[in-house]
Amino acid sequence: MNSEKNQTGQSGPSGAGAPRFASLRYTALRAALFVACFAVVWGLCAARLIPLGVGRSNLVWMVLLALILSAPLSWVLLRKQREAMSEQIVDRVDRAKARIAANAGQEDGV
Repeated sequence: MNSEKNQTGQSGPSGAGAPRFASLRYTALRAALFVACFAVVWGLCAARLIPLGVGRSNLVWMVLLALILSAPLSWVLLRKQREAMSEQIVDRVDRAKARIAANAGQEDGV
């Protein structure tokens, strides 16, 4: 019965209750944080508070600056989501290892 709960992602062996779509949630929040950082950088460029870049490099400059800003912010702000995603991945790997071991045991027993 515990394995049924694991497959739906409702609870793990530790009983922590990891979300089912932790990877999707983390990825969506990272993308949203990048978009927010890009909006801030765009606003600062539009207000001429930071340099615009050289020639047509303005968009590349803004994307790179938004990436540089969003990476450390996501590391700090999305810690819980990253840990939930990690727990979900570990659970999947453990189930896969158990299936492989069970299959190997069946092959050895034949």
